[in-house]
Amino acid sequence: MRSPTRMFSPLFGHSPHSARDPEREVDQKSEQDPEREAPREQEPERTPEQKSEAESESEPERHSEPEQESKQDPAPDPDPAPAPERESERQSEQESEEDPDPAPDPDPDRKPDRQSKQESEQESERQPEPERAGRRGGRGRLGRVPLTTKLVAGLLVGATLLVVADRCAAMYAEKRAEQTLRDKLGLEATPDVHIHGFPFLTQLLSKRLEGVDVTVPDAPAGRVTLAEVRAEATDIRLDGDLPLPVDGARAARVNGNVLLAFDDLDRELGAPAQVRFRALDRQSVRADGELPVAGRVVRMHAVAHIRRDGDRGVTTSVSGMRLDVPGIATYRPGRPARLRLHPQAAEKISHDKSKARALLAVPSVARQLGVAPEDTGPAMRDDERLSRITERPGFKEKLMRANLVDLVADRPEALERVGVDPVLARALVRLRAQDLSERVAFSFQLPKQVKGLRLRNVTVERDGIRADLTGSGLAVGTARRAGS
Repeated sequence: MRSPTRMFSPLFGHSPHSARDPEREVDQKSEQDPEREAPREQEPERTPEQKSEAESESEPERHSEPEQESKQDPAPDPDPAPAPERESERQSEQESEEDPDPAPDPDPDRKPDRQSKQESEQESERQPEPERAGRRGGRGRLGRVPLTTKLVAGLLVGATLLVVADRCAAMYAEKRAEQTLRDKLGLEATPDVHIHGFPFLTQLLSKRLEGVDVTVPDAPAGRVTLAEVRAEATDIRLDGDLPLPVDGARAARVNGNVLLAFDDLDRELGAPAQVRFRALDRQSVRADGELPVAGRVVRMHAVAHIRRDGDRGVTTSVSGMRLDVPGIATYRPGRPARLRLHPQAAEKISHDKSKARALLAVPSVARQLGVAPEDTGPAMRDDERLSRITERPGFKEKLMRANLVDLVADRPEALERVGVDPVLARALVRLRAQDLSERVAFSFQLPKQVKGLRLRNVTVERDGIRADLTGSGLAVGTARRAGS
């Protein structure tokens, strides 16, 4: 049985519910679709056939709107149809409701499938090529690597690990050797040991090393310290249950050198005379310093001659020792000891009559000046005769060569009259030549713990005294005990 609404529809052309105001219809349409704007211009009326064709053409565009939202702004929807066309649409909808089993339209069902397919195709086109390639999986890429390349890579990795292991073993052996040398030789500084050759492990297993470099800094050698001892040992045979520990070693040949630096000599022998050493020639060292004597500062000068002491040491002999009182006199210890005037003091005496008479009054000094006794008496009384003596050629040089040591004990007042302090003179004379020489003399010997080494070619260089180091059959540890 039909409802009352459907019964009246043929009479009135539409149901009571469809009797709506066209303007209200437009407002409801705009409320349902907020993206649509109110029509600006009235389009011409179209027939139902044209309308259906327009709707079918616009249908795919509405389906493709979600795909194009990210690319461009959505175009405004076409203006809503006029009110008479809306009423015809409502009549067609009522007729479809009257039919209890309307035939399904296959077209709406197929459109979503096409739409999803198109979206997936567009999504795949927008996807970057590397990402799609990565989704295929990384195993395929690794599987395409040739077997030869894999083997070469594996060999390189294995070789790298072997090299690292070999270097670690060599470094460990070097550290052990450095600590052993420091303990055996009683060194304050740790020596530096470097093992030659590669690989090290094969040398260790064969109990034979190609070579070892040893550098010992600040090696004590008696009164002085050797700034550096360098030695290169070659063809070394090892003793012990290898690979570790190594109980001893014997080197077939050893070559190197030792250096006694002038800086170390200045520090160790300089106090309290503040002596400075420097090269004079290839076999001599000059020593200059200052020495306090009787409240005065006296300059000290000496020459140390270098020579080899046997096969394992270096020693010096001192000569030219002198103590200078600036501008007055020079004292040279020894046998005989000599106290002589400086050129400045001799110049003053030759022009000062009182000082000249004080020296001529001492017979020993008068004889050194070449003045006969019969001329001494008149010169002591007559200035003219005194001038003849002091103005003779060579009188000043004779004054500088005269030894005034006898005046220190016998005529100290005569020294004071010529400008020499008798207290300082007595203090200088009391200084023993041996004590002064020891201040600048030095020597050194190779450590007793190291046997089989010899010194050769001792020379003086700019920075110090250097000697060559040679040896053969040098043994350390159990090898040394077995050899002895």
